[in-house]
Amino acid sequence: MDRFYVLPLLIGLAISCVTPSPPASIPAQPNILFMIADDWSYPHASILGDPVVQTPTFDRVAQNGVLFHNAYCAAPSCSPSRASILSGRYPHQLEAGGNLWSVYPQQYDNFVDLLQDAGYHTGSTRKGWGPGDYQRVGYDHNPAGKTYPGFKDFFDSKPDEAPFFFWFGSSDPHRVYTPNSGVRTGMDAGMVNVPPFLPDLPCIRNDILDYFYEVERFDRECGNILTFLQERGELDHTIVVITSDNGMPFPRAKANLYDYGTRMPMAMCWTSTLRPNQVMQDFVSLVDLAPTFLEAAQRPVPTSMSGYSLLPDSPGSTVRDKVFIERERHANVRKGDLSYPMRAVRTKDYLYIHNFEPERWPAGDPKTHVSVGQFGDVDNSISKFLIMSMEGQEHDREYFNLSFGKRTEEEFYVLADDPGNIKNQIRNKEYAQVLEELRQELVDWMQATDDLRSHDPNTIYWDTVEYTPTYQFFDFDLTNKLAEYQMERREGNRFMPISCSQSPKN
Repeated sequence: MDRFYVLPLLIGLAISCVTPSPPASIPAQPNILFMIADDWSYPHASILGDPVVQTPTFDRVAQNGVLFHNAYCAAPSCSPSRASILSGRYPHQLEAGGNLWSVYPQQYDNFVDLLQDAGYHTGSTRKGWGPGDYQRVGYDHNPAGKTYPGFKDFFDSKPDEAPFFFWFGSSDPHRVYTPNSGVRTGMDAGMVNVPPFLPDLPCIRNDILDYFYEVERFDRECGNILTFLQERGELDHTIVVITSDNGMPFPRAKANLYDYGTRMPMAMCWTSTLRPNQVMQDFVSLVDLAPTFLEAAQRPVPTSMSGYSLLPDSPGSTVRDKVFIERERHANVRKGDLSYPMRAVRTKDYLYIHNFEPERWPAGDPKTHVSVGQFGDVDNSISKFLIMSMEGQEHDREYFNLSFGKRTEEEFYVLADDPGNIKNQIRNKEYAQVLEELRQELVDWMQATDDLRSHDPNTIYWDTVEYTPTYQFFDFDLTNKLAEYQMERREGNRFMPISCSQSPKN
């Protein structure tokens, strides 16, 4: 198998992340700007080949630095993913922090705190770590940094000579969407590449356009921050990283270990260190960001961190031919507050998933337990409701099973033939040897990282962790939910209603 390495790519050639800026002295400690979307999947960026969504800021950062084709979140769920970014540790190493709506594990090193201790001016805006309760463990502000109304307020409060770290945490493209926001900007629903696990229906194409609308809004806001830095002469000595916490909020994407749930767009530029137009095929986990930022700031990387710096000549350099991903409890959507525990290994050619409790419903119980609604690990949307309405229908039932049905204990996907991860080949004897190797690699990783499930596979630990919200959602009437959506298409200069009840295209 071909292997790709990080180190040869990270060599110096000065170039701005946007356009050339006025000369400025480069401090020993660079500024760090981290911009993270909420529920954005690979490959939904124009530079990644999507024919509809336009992401000029992300594209320009990638063109003037490194575009990562195999960056993965540690878990496809907001709180554990963000906790892993901050701590450089995998979710199962974070105790209660491995769940959504949990508490932040303050006992583990947080790179933002370490940068602040090293003299950095640190701050965040909007969504940092969360959702969850950080005050209970002693934080008086979000673990991603003290909250500011926006980047300008943060920058204006910075001491003149201090480097900064800033976390821009957008809420885009998280649901709820404004219906028809995408098509009303002129996006063409006919050009949408519908993932194979979703039925090709007009309303689902329209739902994807609304998702793209918010991706583009995130990109514009990132561009505004870069323009501000350029005008202040700070951009040339700022590390810029743009990525997402987990995948798109559609069935079989977010909260799943398939690629649309875990594979993230990611780009990074740094004028003094990265040469432009680098395309990275190495497998990178977002747990690698904490050691990368610390090493760039010339701070020691704690031995407690499981990630490896992406910088050249790093003592923790490693061959990156695979990545490990996982999840525990997402929303509180199963009777008994139960998790749906999974671990997986993803290589260039294969995805192997182990489901530790296959008798449970992977998307949540068919009847509402506490939050969201039926199958509550899937965010409510027209896409979800349409697929729910296909239950038991001969022509469409496979879409329902893929999104909501129970799964086998093991799943195995051959990516060259199945990029959408829908054909489970766990019983294909042709791959017996490969399967055995992947099983062992997963076991070895779980043991090396002290995963509780490596010696107690059916532990109830993450089932018993407190779920912090107090609100409750109730069952919804599916027919009424479908009727709420008034979808449109554009014909000439007019917007015309479209049906949400058509059969999917073959």
